[in-house]
Amino acid sequence: MITPAQCRAGRALIDWTKDQLAEAASVSPRTISDFECGKKGASEASRRAIEAALFDGGVLLVGEDEAGVGVRLKFTRREVKAIDVLENEGGPTGEDDQLPL
Repeated sequence: MITPAQCRAGRALIDWTKDQLAEAASVSPRTISDFECGKKGASEASRRAIEAALFDGGVLLVGEDEAGVGVRLKFTRREVKAIDVLENEGGPTGEDDQLPL
């Protein structure tokens, strides 16, 4: 399950504001702020939604290993920006909107 530090780092990797993450996760911006600051524990449902939104945005959570927990990009920054452009161009997603694997 995502940690507050992973949430902050994940947002930074994909250059999302708290409001953008809140919208993508369908939670309030206050939920994001409180979770990231450790003020109030987010519900399990909210944490799962945050984790899923970051994943959809291109963030992979790294589980506990010798180096500890962390985050990394699922795509390169260029690919994330290209996906963002494609997703915001309007209309249904077509075959030409998908990046090659």
